[in-house]
This record gives sequence, structure tokens and C-alpha cells, in this order.
Amino acid sequence: EYEDYARKALGKVEYKEVPLFADKTWADFFIEDICAICSGMDIYDAERISGNTPYISSTARNNGIGYFVNNRNTTLASGCISVNRNGSVGYSFYHPYNGLFSNDCRKLTLSEGTHFAGFFLANQISAQRGKYNYGYKMGTARLKRQKIMLPVDENGVADFNYMEQYAKNIYRKKIEEYLDYLGVVKASLQAQPQ
Repeated sequence: EYEDYARKALGKVEYKEVPLFADKTWADFFIEDICAICSGMDIYDAERISGNTPYISSTARNNGIGYFVNNRNTTLASGCISVNRNGSVGYSFYHPYNGLFSNDCRKLTLSEGTHFAGFFLANQISAQRGKYNYGYKMGTARLKRQKIMLPVDENGVADFNYMEQYAKNIYRKKIEEYLDYLGVVKASLQAQPQ
């Protein structure tokens, strides 16, 4: 099943050569200039209804997903980045699926770019996490003024097309590696005596 899924995914993502990081010009941007930032909303233990909707909290594991719930609130969204402001402070994850966001994180919506640019930005935000800790939280005000480095185009504008393609290339390479590994496993299983 995974092999079928992976081959279909490969068919949807085209590899294109892009410049190396060292060959790109980079500039710093305030997060508030490239993303809308919203607070999450807590769903306390007693209120949580077990279900299938990811509830993104402040964990550094499982893409920030703490629980799967059947609750609903105004934070429900997809295509967003979560940034932990509590717990595992500074970790950032992109969520292409519908999810609910706790108040222990902030929900960022990209001003432009698509799915793969979200992965790129989440990585750049996480790169700043070393300066934050439990006593120095990444609250909304600090998050707005947090700078991150991004590649820019010839006009000095954040190059979302580059970020998108760069992330696509990594995604495609990973799928190809997984398929190669499956081929090796299949070959070794077929070579074993019955």
C-alpha cells in the first residue's frame, strides 16, 4: 500500500534544479510581515472528546500533535504553521491537514506560498528556538518581531517559488529513497530460501 501511495506522490511532485543556498541572496524578515499570527484555544482534559481531528499543542514530537479529538472551535484550519510558545518552546511545524490549535502554540497563516513553502518556513522558524525556553516564552508579541532568514529574489522580496521548489525536491528525494529501500527489502526477501 505504501509503495502505491509513494509512486502516486512522486507523480504529483516535479523535480526542478534550483540554486544552492550559497548561491541565493538571503535577507531577514519579521514573521509578522510574512504570516498572520493567531492565538490558539485550549480544550481542557475534561472537555476533550476522542476523535480524528489533530489537536496541536506544545509538544516537540508527532508534528506538535498532542491528541486526536472530535471537538470543534474557531481555530480549526489547514495549511497553517504552529509555533510552540509553551512546553517545547520555539518548535514549529507545518500542518497541511485540518487541525485545532491549543493556546500553548500560535497559529501562523502564510501571506503567500503554498504547501511546500510552509514546510520551509516552519524549519526557518524552528532554527530560532535556541533563544527561547520555559522562562522566555515565544509569545505573540515576540513572535511578531522574531526575524528569520529567507531567500530573496532579484527585487529583495521573499522568494516563495524558490522555497516551494526546494522543499518539493527534498520531498521527492525522500520518497525515492524510501522506494529504493523497499526494493532492497523485497529483493532480499525474494532471495531467501523458502
